[in-house]
Amino acid sequence: MKARQADAFSYLYDNYSAAIYGAISRIVNDVDVAQEVLQDAFMKFWDKIEQYDSSKGRFFTWMVNISRNLAIDKLRSKEMKKVGKTDNIETYVSGIERNNLSHLNIDGIGLKETLTSLRNEEKFILEMVYFKGYTQSEISEEFDIPLGTVKTRLRMGLKNMRKVLQVV
Repeated sequence: MKARQADAFSYLYDNYSAAIYGAISRIVNDVDVAQEVLQDAFMKFWDKIEQYDSSKGRFFTWMVNISRNLAIDKLRSKEMKKVGKTDNIETYVSGIERNNLSHLNIDGIGLKETLTSLRNEEKFILEMVYFKGYTQSEISEEFDIPLGTVKTRLRMGLKNMRKVLQVV
């Protein structure tokens, strides 16, 4: 790899891509995004090979760490946050079903029924936080709701859901 030989890169990809992909897919649940991160990881291995120091650890560990960091960076990226914020609860649950090949629908787990038992203000905040990825501060700024009110509605929504679900 350090000699920039194409055969070395091919060998590396052929023998390690499945393991690296496995590490990435544990972090990134979307197949297309995981494949994109895998490609980025191998490009980074090629570009940054001079930074590898065998005295600090094994080559495979170095590759997994780079891959893991890229996957986490991808999840934290604005691109991924925007995607998550555009989904409503039905779309979000349907996406999970497709990705996990599950046939469980939102009514099957009782979530939709539980959410309808909440006040609209509480339901809105819970959907924004848990299904669309907003932070409390983002909700406050974007929807012009005082931060304290957002926190109170979230806390009360969770408390009321616990009552409905009878969770201690």
